[in-house]
Amino acid sequence: MEPNPFFSAPEKARLAQLYKQLLKLSDNILRPDDCKKLKTYLVEAARRDLIQRNVFGMNPILNDMETALIVASEIGLTRGAIVGVMVHTCVRCGYCTPEDVEKEFGEDVAGIIRGLNRIQELYEKTPSVGSENFRSLLLSFAEDMRVILIMIANRVNVMRQIKDTDREEARKRVSEEAAYLYAPLAHKLGLYRLKSELEDLSLKYLEHDAYYLIKEKLNATKKARDEYIQRFITPVKEKLEAAGLKFHIKGRTKSIHSIWQKMKKQHCGVEGIYDLFAIRVILDSAPEREKMECWQVYSIVTDMYQPNPKRLRDWLSIPKSNGYESLHITVLGPENKWVEVQIRTERMDEIAERGLAAHWRYKGIKSGESGVDEWLNNIRNALENNDDMQLMDQFKMDLYEDEVFVFTPKGDLFKLPKGATVLDFAYAIHTNVGDHCIGAKINEKNAPLRQQLNSGDQVEILTANNQTPKQDWLSFVMTGKARTKIRQALKEEQAKQGSFAKELLERKFKNRKIEYDETTMMHVIKKLGFKTVTDFYKSVADEETDVNDVIDTYLDLQKFESGQAEHAPVRSAEDYNVPSEAELKATSGDDVLVIDQNLKGLDYALAKCCHPIYGDDVFGFVTVNGGIKIHRCDCPNAETLRKRFGYRIVKAKWAGKRGSQYPITLKVIGNDDLGIVNNITSIISKEEKISLRSISIDSHDGLFSGNLTVMLDDTGRLQQLIRKLKTIKGVKQVARN
Repeated sequence: MEPNPFFSAPEKARLAQLYKQLLKLSDNILRPDDCKKLKTYLVEAARRDLIQRNVFGMNPILNDMETALIVASEIGLTRGAIVGVMVHTCVRCGYCTPEDVEKEFGEDVAGIIRGLNRIQELYEKTPSVGSENFRSLLLSFAEDMRVILIMIANRVNVMRQIKDTDREEARKRVSEEAAYLYAPLAHKLGLYRLKSELEDLSLKYLEHDAYYLIKEKLNATKKARDEYIQRFITPVKEKLEAAGLKFHIKGRTKSIHSIWQKMKKQHCGVEGIYDLFAIRVILDSAPEREKMECWQVYSIVTDMYQPNPKRLRDWLSIPKSNGYESLHITVLGPENKWVEVQIRTERMDEIAERGLAAHWRYKGIKSGESGVDEWLNNIRNALENNDDMQLMDQFKMDLYEDEVFVFTPKGDLFKLPKGATVLDFAYAIHTNVGDHCIGAKINEKNAPLRQQLNSGDQVEILTANNQTPKQDWLSFVMTGKARTKIRQALKEEQAKQGSFAKELLERKFKNRKIEYDETTMMHVIKKLGFKTVTDFYKSVADEETDVNDVIDTYLDLQKFESGQAEHAPVRSAEDYNVPSEAELKATSGDDVLVIDQNLKGLDYALAKCCHPIYGDDVFGFVTVNGGIKIHRCDCPNAETLRKRFGYRIVKAKWAGKRGSQYPITLKVIGNDDLGIVNNITSIISKEEKISLRSISIDSHDGLFSGNLTVMLDDTGRLQQLIRKLKTIKGVKQVARN
C-alpha cells in the first residue's frame, strides 16, 4: 500500500501483513474488487486526516483489520461482516455515509454499518453498561446478531493490544467492561474460547499479581500435570476398551480466571482447588444407550478410583435448564490427588461446547430464557453454515418481545413490560414523580402521558406541582406499581374531599344556627340524586353543588318530617277513626312488659350490659334497691345471674309495643375499601324508623372494624338491617354486641 503519514513504520509493516492475510480470504469469502475498494476508502480517509486514534493511541484502520480477521477466522462470519468492520470507521469519521456504502458494497454491508452505529449510540447513552438489563437491551437492540459478534471480536482485539499501554485508568475501564459485559455475551453465543480469553485478560489487567501467581504455578507444574493425566488415563482406556465402548478421552486445565474465582470462593490457594484439571470421557453412543453407557463408564472409573460422593453432579437424570447434560465425578487418583472426570456422549458434548440449549424445556415460547436459547442456537447453526443472508432473514426480530428498556437523561436503565407508557416509567422512577407527571420528552420530543415506550428510548419526565392523579389514569397504565399508587392517591384525595366538604357543611349549618342531623342529611343526599355519600362530598368540594341549596333542601325535609311544611298531606275525616278503648290502652304510655304473674306497674329498667329491645327473649332480675332490670336471655351475664342469684330471677315478656326506640350497637368488620363506610351509613339512612346515633371506625392492614350505634324499635327491623349490611361489598361480618 502507498505510504501515508498517518501510519508509523511498525504500523506500515503490520498493515502490509494484515492486507496479505485479507487477500488470502478473497478467494472464497470476499469479492474480487472488495480489497481494492477497501484500500481506496481507508487510505483516502487517512490522507484527509479524518480518522482519529483511540484513547490508547491505537490506529483504527489496523484495529478494524485485526477485528475483521478475528470475525472471519475465529468466529466464522463471511463477507458482509468483514467488509462492514473495515468500512465502519470511514462512516463514523464522516468520510462516507451508509448510503454510499450500500452503493459500493451492497445492502448487506450497509445494514452492518447501521447496526454498529445504532449500538454505538446506545452504548454512549449510558455509563451503566454493567447491568444484566443492558446486556438484554443490547441483544434486543441488534436486529442483526452479527453486530454483537463484531463488538465481541473488537473487544478481544483491543484487550490483546493494550498489554503495554501506560493508560492505566482507560485499561481498567475497558477490562471491567470485558469481564461483565462482553465475556457474558460471548458465553451466551457459545464463543467459549473468546469468553475465556476475555476473562483471563481482564484478570491479568485488573488483578495482575493473582494472574501471574496462578500462571507461574501452572507453568511450573505443566509437565508433571501432563504426565499425571497420562498415568490416570491409560488404565481407564484399557478398561473401557475391554468393555467394548467407543470413546475418546481428553484432558484440560481450567482457565486462570476460573481457578481464581474458585480460589476466592473456597478461600484457598491454587493447591487447594479440587478440579485444577479435568478428564473428559466422550462416548460415541446410540441415543437409546446414552444414559446406560455413561453410567457404565461411571461404574468402571469409580471401581478403579475412590469417588468423593459430595462432588457427584448428575445432570444426566435432570439436565440443566439450558440443556446441559453430563455426569461429573471427582475421584482420588494416583498419588492421592483429586481429579474431576466428566462423562458425556458426542451429542451432549456438542451441546456443552455450544453453550446453548439444544433441548429447551418450553419449546415454542419466544420470550424469556427459553426463547433466547432457541434463538441463539439457530444463530450458531447459521454461522456454521456460513450463510449470513439466512442469518439476516432469521433474526430481524425483537428478542425480548415482552419487555422494553428505556433510559433516563442521566443514563440509568429501566426495564418495563411491553406496552408501558410514560406514566408507568414516571412511577417506576418514584411515586412523587408519577403523581405529578404531566408528560415527557422522548428522544427530545414532547410526548403525552399515554405514549407507549420503545426499547432504547431516552425519556425525560415532565412534572408540575399542581398535577394530581386522575381516575382515567388507571385505564392506560400497565405496571402494578403505577396502578397501586394511583388508587392509593385517589383514595387519599377522596378522603380529603369528604373531610373538607363535611367540615364546610357543618360550619355553614353552625353559622345559620341550624342543628346538623346525620340521618336527615342522608335523606337530603338521596333526594339530591347522589348514589353515594362520596359522590355528594366530591360534588360539594368541587363546588358543583351549592352548599346553600343543600341547606335549603335540608330545611324543607326537616319541616316536612315534623309536619310543619306547607305542602304536608292533610288527613281527611273519612280516614280518621276513633280508636277503641283496647287500642288506646295498647298504644298508650303504659307498660309494654308483663313481669312474673301478669304484674304491672312495677319499676323496671333495661339492662345496659345487653340492651334488650322489643322482640328479644327477656327475663327480669330484682336488684338490691327493689327495682327490676330487664336482661336478654342470651345476655353475657345471664348464666352468672342464674347460678348465683336464681331466687331473684323473675319471668318477663313483651305485652305490647308503644313506639319506643332502643339503642343497639352493631360490630362491623370488612375490607378497608374506598367508600365502604359511606355505603354503610347510606344503607342506614334509607331505612325507615332507624337512625344512626354514633359510629367509630378503626382501620389496620387493609381491614377495618367499627361499632355502629343505631336507634330502632324491634328485633325484626334489626335483623332486616343486619341482612342489608351484609350485602355491602367488602363487609365480612355484622354482629350485635
